[in-house]
Amino acid sequence: MKSQFPAMTMDDTWPFDRIREFYLYQEPALLAAIKRGDRREARRIINHLLVHIYSAGEERNELLKGLLLELVVMISRAAVEAGASQTELLGMRFSHLAELAELDDDEALAAWLRGTLERLFTAMERQQSFDVPVLVSSSLHFLRQHMARELTRGELARHVGISPGHLSELLKERTGRSFVELLREVRVQAACAMLLQTSKSLAEIAAECGFCDQSYLTHVFKSLRGMTPKQYRESSRSAELTQLPLG
Repeated sequence: MKSQFPAMTMDDTWPFDRIREFYLYQEPALLAAIKRGDRREARRIINHLLVHIYSAGEERNELLKGLLLELVVMISRAAVEAGASQTELLGMRFSHLAELAELDDDEALAAWLRGTLERLFTAMERQQSFDVPVLVSSSLHFLRQHMARELTRGELARHVGISPGHLSELLKERTGRSFVELLREVRVQAACAMLLQTSKSLAEIAAECGFCDQSYLTHVFKSLRGMTPKQYRESSRSAELTQLPLG
């Protein structure tokens, strides 16, 4: 099978610089995999980096230990952004320094890097299990802030730092709705508020709430509220009039 990675020529004089260049090339993909909780892809990228690190021969020594530590610091930062406890990872970082200082052979260094990656993923998942309501709250806030434009499940998943599949499970478990159902509910809630609090036309409300047109707003609104937007506005205003004090 043809490799998807470009071939790189190693400079025998400065192997560390060439490896670091390759590491920086792979960094965005590794960060993305960590943030979405994709262990398999993160492992694949780490293994590919290790192949290039060990291709440097005997010149690596302390310079390459520094590169490995830099890699772990970057991974830790991504893990915090994805939901891991910053306090827990700070303690792990100190232990990483002590462990790395004692390692010399290739197999031990490789095992250290892979083990560190697994511990970071475990820390992320453990924290996320406690922060589920926070993730749901963050999801709802994002949907409300961006409901006027087209949104996808993948975009929301990237925003909250979990995989699309995990997001779907989380939303269904905590709200009883799928991503599409939740987005529709958020948009209809916003439409309800505008119908009651403004005199905007249905076309204006449809555009501001992310519906493609007034007709689609009416269709979705009726399916969720049992009446059309116009009926909702009129019935609410009639209820207000009946509650006015008599002169």
